[in-house]
This record gives sequence, C-alpha cells and structure tokens, in this order.
Amino acid sequence: MDVNQMSFNPMNWRQLCLSSPSTVSVWTIERSNQEHCFRARSVKLPLEDGSFFNETDVVFPQSLPKDLIYGPVLPLSSIAGLVGEEAETFRPKDDLYPLLHPTMHCWTPTSDLYIGCEEGHLLMINGNTLQVTVLNKIEEESPLEDRRNFISPVTLVYQKEGVLASGIDGFVYSFIIKDRSYMIEDFLEIERPVEHMAFSPNYTMLLIQTDKTLTHSGEICVWWLEDCACVSKIYLNTLAMVLACCPSSLSAAVGTEDGSVYFISVYDKESPQVVHKAFLSESSVQHVVYDQQGIFLLVGTSEGKVFIINANSSSSFQIIGFTEVAKDILQISTVSLLETDIVKVMVLSSLPEAGRSRLEMFTLPTLLPQVSTTFADERGRLKDEIIHKYLYELEHALSSAVLGFQSNQIYGFCSQVPYICSYLLPEEEHTGIYILKPYKKVQSRQYGPGLLYLSSHGLWLITIAKCGILCIRDVYTLETFAWCRSHSHQGHGIQSMRISMDGQNILVNGRDDGTLVYLKWKRFGGHLASEILDYYQKLLISLSSAMDKENHYLSTTPKVSVDLGSDSEHTKQKASTDLSQDELVLTDVKKEIPWIQQKSQEAIKKEVNLFSKKRKEIKQGIKSLSKTILNMMEENDKLENIAKLDQQEFGLDLEELERLHDESQEEVAKIIKDVEMHNLAKSYLAELIKEECWNSMAVKGQALKCFHIPCVVENFPMKARTVEELKELERVLQQKKIEAECLKLRKEIVEAQSGVKLIKQRHEEDDEEEEEEDKTVKYSNLPNYLLGSLSTDFGVDTSLLSSQLELHSREEKINQIILLKDIIYKVKTVFNNEFDAAYKQKEFEIARVKERNVRIREIILDLELEEAVWQPEFEDCEKPERMLVVQDEEITAHKHIKPWHKAKELMVNHEKEHWLLIQDASTRLRALMDMMGGVLEVKKEDILRMVIPQPAFMAKPDAVWTEEERKQFKDYEKKVKELNEERDKYRKSLEAELKKLQNSIQESTQAFDEHLKRLFERRVKAEMVTNQEELKISNLAFSLLLDEELSSREKFLNNYLTRKQHEKSQTSEAVRKSREDLDVYKEHYDNLLAEDKVMDRSFKKEFSEIPGHQVDILYKLFKRRPRISKQKTHSETTSVVPFGELPGSGKLNKDAFAQLMKAMDELDNISNMPEGLDPLVWNHFCMTRRAKVENEQKVKQKAADLLEMATFLQKRVEEEEKVQQEIERVFHELILLQEEKVRFQLNLTIQILLKQGQVELENFQLVLEYSDAILINKNIIEDLNSVIRTQGQKKVASMMESKDVHKRILQIEWEHKKMEMEREDLNQKAWDIQMLFFSRDRQKYLNEPNYEALISIQIGIMEQTIAVLDKTHKKNVENCKKLLKKLGKFSNQKDIANYALSCNLREELVAVSERKDICNAMGSKLTCEKIVKERYENMMQQQKLTNISKQQAEQISILQTEVERLRMKTFPALVPM
Repeated sequence: MDVNQMSFNPMNWRQLCLSSPSTVSVWTIERSNQEHCFRARSVKLPLEDGSFFNETDVVFPQSLPKDLIYGPVLPLSSIAGLVGEEAETFRPKDDLYPLLHPTMHCWTPTSDLYIGCEEGHLLMINGNTLQVTVLNKIEEESPLEDRRNFISPVTLVYQKEGVLASGIDGFVYSFIIKDRSYMIEDFLEIERPVEHMAFSPNYTMLLIQTDKTLTHSGEICVWWLEDCACVSKIYLNTLAMVLACCPSSLSAAVGTEDGSVYFISVYDKESPQVVHKAFLSESSVQHVVYDQQGIFLLVGTSEGKVFIINANSSSSFQIIGFTEVAKDILQISTVSLLETDIVKVMVLSSLPEAGRSRLEMFTLPTLLPQVSTTFADERGRLKDEIIHKYLYELEHALSSAVLGFQSNQIYGFCSQVPYICSYLLPEEEHTGIYILKPYKKVQSRQYGPGLLYLSSHGLWLITIAKCGILCIRDVYTLETFAWCRSHSHQGHGIQSMRISMDGQNILVNGRDDGTLVYLKWKRFGGHLASEILDYYQKLLISLSSAMDKENHYLSTTPKVSVDLGSDSEHTKQKASTDLSQDELVLTDVKKEIPWIQQKSQEAIKKEVNLFSKKRKEIKQGIKSLSKTILNMMEENDKLENIAKLDQQEFGLDLEELERLHDESQEEVAKIIKDVEMHNLAKSYLAELIKEECWNSMAVKGQALKCFHIPCVVENFPMKARTVEELKELERVLQQKKIEAECLKLRKEIVEAQSGVKLIKQRHEEDDEEEEEEDKTVKYSNLPNYLLGSLSTDFGVDTSLLSSQLELHSREEKINQIILLKDIIYKVKTVFNNEFDAAYKQKEFEIARVKERNVRIREIILDLELEEAVWQPEFEDCEKPERMLVVQDEEITAHKHIKPWHKAKELMVNHEKEHWLLIQDASTRLRALMDMMGGVLEVKKEDILRMVIPQPAFMAKPDAVWTEEERKQFKDYEKKVKELNEERDKYRKSLEAELKKLQNSIQESTQAFDEHLKRLFERRVKAEMVTNQEELKISNLAFSLLLDEELSSREKFLNNYLTRKQHEKSQTSEAVRKSREDLDVYKEHYDNLLAEDKVMDRSFKKEFSEIPGHQVDILYKLFKRRPRISKQKTHSETTSVVPFGELPGSGKLNKDAFAQLMKAMDELDNISNMPEGLDPLVWNHFCMTRRAKVENEQKVKQKAADLLEMATFLQKRVEEEEKVQQEIERVFHELILLQEEKVRFQLNLTIQILLKQGQVELENFQLVLEYSDAILINKNIIEDLNSVIRTQGQKKVASMMESKDVHKRILQIEWEHKKMEMEREDLNQKAWDIQMLFFSRDRQKYLNEPNYEALISIQIGIMEQTIAVLDKTHKKNVENCKKLLKKLGKFSNQKDIANYALSCNLREELVAVSERKDICNAMGSKLTCEKIVKERYENMMQQQKLTNISKQQAEQISILQTEVERLRMKTFPALVPM
C-alpha cells in the first residue's frame, strides 16, 4: 500500500488513519497486557461525482435473479473462473467506477475524519462506523477578478469550527463547517504553493512549508567536517545545479541553470564571497569538473558544449575556449599527472536511439592558457586537430565512465546490466569512430544505474548506485575491499560523492532523501593508507607555490559588485546590420550577452571589416543584374501563356534553385515511398484476406442465379477440417461404436439369462417373432425421436447421436457437440454436391444457348431483323475468382507506354497500311468482288441477297421495244417471280427455325429455373437444419459453461471454507490464549487486592503496642490521601486549542504517580506527626502508608488493565462467533449449490420440432405452471397406446371367438339332442327290425340309398370338429405364453429397478456416513443435526416408498391371478363325446 499520510487520533491513541491516493483505512490498536493487535478497516469512498455506489456482496450475493430456464445465476467471480482469494474482490471492467482520490486528512475532537479530495470534495468520516458524508459547499457570489480556481487541498489542519486548507495557488483557506455544509474564506496569502502546515501544541503558532527549496535560492554553505556544523552561507538567488572545489586554491565554482558559472572565494571561511561570474551560454550548466592539479575548469552544458576555463584566480578565470560534443553529457573525467605536462579529458554521452554510449577524448597542454589564441578560432572553438580529439563508441550503454591514470584504461558502469567493465584504448592513432570492446568484466553486485569516481592517486575506484551502497574497489582487480550503506534504496540511493585528496574523508549526497552523509574510516592504515598519503604529500608539495599565490590573490581580490537578488545587467555593444547589410550599426542594449555569443559577434565584425570593399562591388553587380532580370520579367509578362516562364525560372540563386529541386525530389521520393508502403500494406492486407477467405476454403463461396426470375442460390463456403478435428471425430466415433457393441452384448447376456430362467426350448415360430421384435426394438431405439432437427432428410446418419434426455455428463456433451458439428459438415457437403451438379447444369445450358445463338444470329442476319440476341453469362457472384483478377477495362488511369513500345506500334501500323495498298492493287480480287460478291459459288443462304439484273433495253420506252426484247422482258418477269417465291419460302423456313430455336432455349432455361427454385428450397431447408444443429450446439456449450461456473463456484466455496476454518483455528487459539492470560492476570489482581485488604486489616495489629486513641488517629491519617492540584490552563488557551485536555497515557500516569509520591512526602513530614507519638513509630507508619498507597495505585492499574483485557477477550470471542457464522453460511451455500448442481444436471434443455400451424381451443383453461410436470417421450405413449389397442383387439377377438364357440356348443348340443331323439327312433326301429330279425347294418344299408356318402359325411364332420377344437386350444395356449412372457419381462424390469434402488441406497448410506464424519470433524453441532434430520427424513420417505412398491407388487400379483382366473372362465368346457 502506497501511504501518503499517517496520523494518530489526538483523542485516542488506539486509532490511526492511513491514506493514499486511492484508499483510506482506519487502524485500531487493541491491547491485552503486553500484547498489541492491529485491526484495519477500509473506508468505502464515494464516486467521483460525490454519489454512493451500492455494492453487492461478492461472496454471498443475495439479490441475484433466478432464471428458471437457463439454470442458476452465479456471481461474476464464478463466471470468470476465479477460485482463489482474488474472487472475493473481483469486479469486471464495466463494473469499476472511478472513486474519489483522497489527498490529505485530519482528525477532529469527536474522533471523526475530514478528508480532502482531488476532485474538490470534502468528506467527513465517522471514526467508529466509518460512515462517509459528503459535505456540501456553500457558494458565495464574488467578483470575477477575485475568483480563484480551488480544486484540491494539498494539506489540511483542524481548527475550531472547521479546517485550514492550502492548495497550489499560494493561498491558505479557512473552511467553516456547519452540519453537513461548509463555506470557504481566505485566511492567508503566500507567494509560493504550500506543501505542509502544522499547528503548535498550544495552537498559538502555525508552521507553513512552501515548495521553495534551498537549491532554488542558490544557497551555498560551508561546513566543518569535524563537528558537521555550518560555518557560513551565501545566496546566489538563482537555481544552482552543480558545484566543484578547486584543488589549487581556496575557491569553488558553481554552475547555474541560466548558464553562468560563479567563482566563490572561501579564503575567509566565515564570509565567502563571489569573486567572478562567467556567463558562458544560455543553456544550463550540468557538469563542473576541475582536473587533479587545478589547472583547468571544464564546464559541460545541456546543449553539448564543454568550456575550458583557466582555474587560476590570478588570470581572472580566463575562458580559453570550447569544444562540441554530444548533447546528452553523462560525465566528464580528467587525468592530470605530476610527471606529465598535459591534461587528458574524456566526455561520456549517451546515444539512446542506438542503445550505445559515446566517448570523446582530447588533451589539453598545461601551457594552453599562454597560447590559447593558437588553439582556438575566432569564435572560441578549439581546433580538433590540435587538441587531438578522438571518438569512441561502445556497443552497450554506460551510466558512468572514468579515465584511468595508467595504461590508457577506461572504467565503465553498465546501465542495463550490473557489471563494471574496463576498456583498453588503442595505441595507434585513428580517424572516425573506434569501437571499444570490454577488456575485463566484473559483477558490481549493486542494482540500478551507478556512478564511478577515482581517488586522487588513481588506485581506488569508488562506485555508487541506486541501492544506496558505496563500494571502494581496487583499480586493477576491480574487487571491493571496503563498502558502506549510507542511504536507503527507497530514496533512490546516492546521487553524488566526493573524496578528499588524502582519502580519509568522504561525503555522500542522497538523491531523494535530502541528506548529506559524512563517512570516515574506522581503521585507516597499512599499505592502502601509505600509498594515498605519499601521493597526497607529493601533490601538496607540487601545488604549494601555486596555492600560496592564488590564495593571496583571492585575499586581495575585491568582491564582485553583482546584484545577487536579481539578474545582472551590463551594457554591451551589439552588432546589427540593416536590410542591405552595408554598414554596421552599434546599439546599446541593457542585456548581458553570453561569452560564446560575444565571440561570435566579434568574429562577424572582423569578417565584415575585412570584406567591406568586396561586398560593395558584389552589391553593385547584384543591383545591375536585378534590373536586367526585372526587364526580362516585364517582357515575360507580355508573352502568351504557352511561352511564359515560371517565376522560379528567374531566380539567380543557383543554390536556392538546387535546394528547391532537391526538396522537390525528396518530396517526390517521400510520396513515392509512402505510396509504395501504402500499396504494400494494402497488398499485405489483401493477401491476408485472400488467404483467410479464399485460399483456406476447401469449398469456395459461389452463387447461382436463375435465367428469368430473380432467384439466387448460394452454396456453403467450407474450410477443410484440421487433423486434430478429424482425430477427435474418429475418437468419438470409435467410442460410440464401442458403446453400441457393449450395449448389444449386455442385452444379449440379459436376454440369454432371462431365456434360461423362463424357457429352455423355443419353437421356430417364436424365434421368428422374437427376431422381428428385436428388429423393431433396434429400430425404435435409434435416436430419431427428439432429434430437434431435420438432418435425416439429407441422408445423414444420426444413429450415433445420444438422446437429448441422456446428456448428463460433461464428456457426453462434448462428444455430442463433435458429432453435431460432423452432421453440419455432412449436411453442407450434401447440399454443396447438389449445388455443384446444378452449376454444371447451368454451364451446359449456357454452352447450349451459345451454340444455338450462333444459328440465331445467322438467321437474324439473313432476315435483316433488328432483334437482339439474348446471351446469358456468368456474373461475378457466380464466378468469384474473377474478382481477384483486375481487368484492363477496370483501370481508369492511362497506361504508361515506353518509347520502344510506341515505336513498335508505329511499325505495325505502317505494315498494315502497306498490306492494304497491296490488296487494293489486286485487280483479280477486285473483279471477283464486283462481279460475284467475292464468292465463286452461290449458296442457298444467299438467295435473299440475290438480285436479277435488269436488261439494258428497259431503260428505253416500251414503244420502241422489239419482239425479242419483249420476250426477254417476259423471261425477266418470270425469273423475278420465281425468285420472289423462293425467297418467301426460304424466309418462312428461317422464321420457323428461329422460333423453334428460341422456344427450345426458353424451355430449357425455364426448366433450369424450376430446378434452381427447388434447389433454393433445399438451401433454405439445409440452412434451417444447420441453424437447428447450431442451436443445439449453443445449448450444449451453454450447459458446459454453466457446469464450469458451478464447479468454479464450488471450488471457491471450498477454498473459502478452508481459509475460514484456518481463520477459525487462529481465532480459537487467540481466544484460548486471551482467556488464559486473563485468568492469570485476574489471579494476580485478586492476590494484589487481597494483599491490599490484608494491609488494611492488619493495621491495628501492627500498632497494637501504642494507645488506642493514637491508633485511631493514625488510622484516620492512614486513610487520608493527598489532593493533587491539577494544572489549570488559561482561558485563552482553552478557547484556542480545539482538542482540549488530551486523554491520559502511560507517561501521564507515571507523572501523576510521581506527583502523588511528592505529595506523600509532604504528608510524611514530621510536622504532621500527632503529639506524644514516638518518631520511630511515625517512621514505621509513614512507610506502611506509603506501601498502602503504592499498592492502591497498583490495584487501580491492574483493574484498568484487567478491564482492557476483558474487552480484548470479548472482541476475540465476537470475531470467533463471526467466523463460525461465516463457516455455517458457507456450508449452507454449499448445500444449496449442490442441490442446484443436481437440479441442473437433471433438468436438461432439449430441442423439440413442432409442426407449424394453429390450434384453437374452446375453453382457454390451461395450466401454465409445470413445476411438477415431467416430459415423456411421445413414442413411449404411442407404443403404450398401440400395445393397449392390440391387446384390446386381441381380447375382443378372443371374446368373439369364445362367443362363436359357445354358439357352436349350443348348436352341437341341439344337434346332439336331435341325434339322441333320432337315435331313440332308430333304436325303436332297430328294435322293430330286430324283431323282424334284420341286422342294423343291413337295415342302414337297405334304408340309405347312398350308404357310403353318409359314412364319409359323418367322418368329415367329426374331423372338422376335432380340428376346430385343436385350433382353439392352440390359440389359448399361445395367448397364455405371450401373457407369461410379458409378465416375466415386467418382473425383470422390477428386479432391475429394485437393484438400482438398492445401489442408490448403499451410495446414500455411504454419503450419509461421509457427511456425518465431515460434520463431526467440523464441530458444528447445528449443521450436523440438520443434515442428520434431512437424511433421516429421506431414508424414511425411501422406506415408505419401498413399502408402497411392495404393496403394489402384491396387488399386481393378485390382480394377475384374478385376470388369469377370469380368462379361464371364458374358455369353453369341452365334454368328451
């Protein structure tokens, strides 16, 4: 958390507020004896407009809508798939609203908070409930010039009746707050923006801090290193950037933002003064570096110039010159050794675009100040060839680099990686840029960009970095031998470092913490100290004379009269020229001119004076030339527009013309490049679109149009299925086949077992019937019902699809989606095949129409008709590949023809003209064209164009014709008549042929249109099937997504439950520990209280030796306590201080106890001793009373602590109860979620095809609530109805048959009676015959005329009767067998159902035991009792249902017995004859 402000409640030290730009939190400190506990509560901030947002509970949302169709509605975190702690605070981007941004806060005496916001709102927060109130601002009318735009307070302090606030406008405002509104008044005006305000404890003084820092005022301080005390100060009143101290004198150089360098003398340490000021340039000074001997001062500016200044004050700090380097200067390093007479300078700059660094090195001789005019030009720029300037580059970026003293080495600190590298400079001279390679590389073990410094003797390499650690390394091995952490990395580490010449003192400056740290060695000695001290002594001896000279000069140098409070103004002469630049005009301006500009003006002045005569001559020539050009321009204006020249043609500035030409060429090249890049981008985009929409399509998108009606049929564009999709499809198909085979084997096993139990031998008829039934069952089990689509109309196999009522598991749904996608692919493929056939048919029809149009055009040409020939063509939508090819006629721009192409075309045209001339010269061809029309044979098609020439005499009058001429005229008329008759016959035949061809074209195209209309209907149906399958896929995908959301919600609740249980264990442990501490502390308190009572009771026993009246006096004194006078505050202070008397703390309690003991000393004085009392007894009494008072104070303190611990324990207990409620709530939510999950898995969304139509009902009384309804397959009802109908028909047939049998029985009985009567008659007759002595057979034989026929008839009747009885018996047996078989199947089904119920019962028992274990582990008695009760009710209901099913089974068996008994009654009772 990024905290901007933290403050304690002045009225309650147990409350503190932490605020950041986005949050405000109030922390409460709870204490139990020596244990402290911090509790944080966040404040719900309003929206940016000041309104409040009603947040819903993310973990347990109560206001979610209930969706009865698409399943349960879950929280957004579950929809997002979050299961961890982030789900508790998850909000989508659309649900995130910008809140107010707090800036500052302050406490009130009522423990409330005032918070200022960036948006200008002022909030009041209750410290206990954290309720936020937005205070209303009362606007007052004020003049426009007095209105200030107050936006957000930077700091707030509380005062009575409101707060004081400050903004960035330099004003302090008083907010007068009343109720829920406030009014703003001006309190104080300050020049600078206020950053912080604070009242003194007595509210008599107000501390105000502005943004004006010491660096802005240019404060330069002199410090003693011994005691780190400030000796003196000086103000430059300008922003100081860098500072450097001179090794050769007691002076320092300060670089400022305005481009000046101030030289300050510290000869008198207590009063430093500015001795010189050098205004170098208008760009800010970024680097100021002295060389090791103090000869030169190198100044680096932001514009990339390095100025070399003489460091000696005796030379008035002469500016020698400057050299140009890269703009972004990072560091300047110098090497000035005692044994050499040159100073090496290295400048490090960065190349951010290339990710590299550049090093520029040059050398300065020590005698440069004496010969500076030869080293620099007139503008002050040092000559590169004289100072030996070389350029180097590194392939990686450096943040710092220094030049080594020996071996021409460079040390660099890498900015991107934590390495320190050394580089070797080449010994040979080079030109251009030389690339340096790392010579040695060592890990710095410091993170962030760092800086490098060298000690005075060049053997120590000092590194500082952002981590705040200073390391001193050996320059040869680059290994660290000393380090110190001087600053924190949170303040971005160290900014700069300086080491003394003897190496004993180190100053380190922080970057953001504003601290200057002085480092000193703990142990400084040995070889390291001797080396630097020896070099330091040598350097002092070498510089002693120069230092004495320069310090003496500084002591005598007067102070520069520079107004440090404002910008310096000097009178300078400025060189300016008029428009003709003929003569120089000197003007006096009161403005300080930089040194570099002065040198430039002096150089220009010298050049003007040197070339003045030549300039005059050139000017005169220019004037004469301008007159000539003006005359030419006047003549050019008089010419025609074609002959006129442009104004640019008269420009004599060839360089300008060349520049304009180059610019135009560059512009043209830029436009060409832009057009090429634009075309390339368009081409790339076109290739992407073509690859995505055309090349990747296995079936390209096409359309077919009818010939005569506006009907268009499009195919289905299809991409080729990937290898992964095919593998997945193959896997699903294989799995479905395996499942089908397993199901088939299970059925065979079940049928075989049931067959063994029921019937061992089956007849052939039974086998045939069973095979037919198996076939019927197999057909009915195919998932053709409730398919939800018409995919079977396209011949697609849907046998592998699972029923929509059986898709419960995730894997089944995924497999179903894959199979549905395959069905969509097959449907589209079937239609595309039909489309391709229709496309080929249209190609054939167009080709046939073209073939017939050839003859039609010939006939129209022969008949000289003006009819247009209808020629159908494919359109672009039918041949979309033509859209990818640009035709020549689509290009509107003129084609650029090259010269050699033009020459070739001219040659071809010339050859054509020559050929035509040759053709004209052919007399034979011309004669053939004139005489016979260009043909040697007259065809029948030419009869319409034939003309019989008139005889020549027809030009004469009829009267002068001869007989021969008259005969020729008659022959002529006859030939003309015959020709006209032939012409009419041929014309009619052509017209008939034309009509026949047109009719055939019309019929064939119309037939194709009809076929295309049917194909269009097929396309609509295919699209309907595709949409139906896609709708099923969408429903399945939605169910999968909802299943994942339910799983995510369940995982989140389990994780949340785990966290809460862990929290519960922690709170239980805290309660246990707090209770134990409270018990122990209470025991101590009771012991102390008992001791106090014992001391009170044993008082008289201790003083039993003295008289009773003295004991009573002493007891009264024993009970007496001194009165502590409270320090009264003045009424004025009380009225000013808003917080009044602050509550007591530990320190105040100790002060009060000390004051009490001091008052006890007064009571123990000998003057307060009663008369006649022994002093020894008095001393013993005083000691006893003092012990009693101390014990009472301890009891009071213990009582307060005991109350505090009890409060702490009560809060821990409340927290534990709250966590327990959360756990119970999570359990309840888990149970509801599991019920929802089971309900969702069982409540499937299915797709049903309904017939289109309308059903009218007379009474619209339908039940619209189907919560207790179930969906049953239509085929099941139809099959059941068909079975019932079949059984009814069989029963009716059986009854009719029994009725017929009964009739037959009655008829046979009647016939039997008749025959008995006849028999009696015959017996009587036979008796008579016997009496007549005739036998019976003889009597029959004699009585019957056809005795054999009678015998045969009787035999036939008996056989027929026997056959009827056998057939009736077989039918009854078959009916009994079928009934027995059905009852057996029904019994098997019941056995299976009972087995499934027993399995479910076993699983439920396991689940009950698991739940019982979980509840026992949780320790939640209430939840376990609820679960046990619910499970017990479920078991009782299940047992009840089992009993009901058993009773129903018994009733069914009784009913079956009764049915069998009643059926047996209907059977005829056949009595044997």
